[in-house]
Amino acid sequence: MDDGAGTHGAGTHGAGRNGTGPDGEGAAGEPRSPRLVRRKTVLRAALAATVAAPVALAAGPALARNLATGGTAPRLTPPCDDGDDPTPEQMEGPYFKPNSPERTSLLEPGLPGTRLTVTGYVFGRACRPLTGVLMDFWQADANGGYDNTGFRLRGHQYTDSRGSYALTTIVPGLYPGRTRHLHVKVQAPGRPVLTTQLYFPNEPRNNTDTIFDPRLLMTVRDANGGRQAAFDFVLDVPQDPGPGPGPTPPGTTWTVGAAYRAGDWVTYADLAYVCVQPHTAQPGWEPPAVPALWHPA
Repeated sequence: MDDGAGTHGAGTHGAGRNGTGPDGEGAAGEPRSPRLVRRKTVLRAALAATVAAPVALAAGPALARNLATGGTAPRLTPPCDDGDDPTPEQMEGPYFKPNSPERTSLLEPGLPGTRLTVTGYVFGRACRPLTGVLMDFWQADANGGYDNTGFRLRGHQYTDSRGSYALTTIVPGLYPGRTRHLHVKVQAPGRPVLTTQLYFPNEPRNNTDTIFDPRLLMTVRDANGGRQAAFDFVLDVPQDPGPGPGPTPPGTTWTVGAAYRAGDWVTYADLAYVCVQPHTAQPGWEPPAVPALWHPA
């Protein structure tokens, strides 16, 4: 049942380009040049802010940074910066079937296995979220078998207005020649299809699977009797990086490119604001426009 061996994915995503921190940030509190800021760092915070906190956030997509243990944020998977490389490709294997049903949950009555949720975002080359991206998932069952006659553990969905996706399924089983993995095809409207696979950390077979790629590791943790995973895709879709900074209103101390920490105070257009979560200021994230980052003082 081996769905391919001896060939690595064709992606060119560079490893080890995250800088000094999980998102390439410097030491806490150090101001940085705006051109060194990982756009994804701010955009992810902004996307999460579209869900009311704290109650609604628990039901929204889990960010990779939220799945960290011991207070240390994991490296984003993969990192995304202006002009960075897209998510690596991997082979399709022999078990793909077209025309899967549209659904976000692959669970069925009586289906054995450990419950798994996979969440994340799909970004373009400028780290802006992509809406309406087709995501087609398929996988082995808990015993390592694929359903080749029906559509068990197969389904497709589309990213929402925030570029996010959420899949509910089970942890796939093992079979000869392969480590534990999920298959997925990702296609932005009018763009080529990215075919790839997602992997689980700390699997013994990761060291022996000839097509395993560590750049495609999900961030995974145990939670609520099952497992929660996160992975963000970067597609080879050209994007405008967004507007540059506009004129600064009088009576403003808030500065693009400054690294703010929770509790910091600034003024914007003669009004005072207090920072409620650490971030690096970006154009378009002025205090009045981002209540998830700034509260009126």
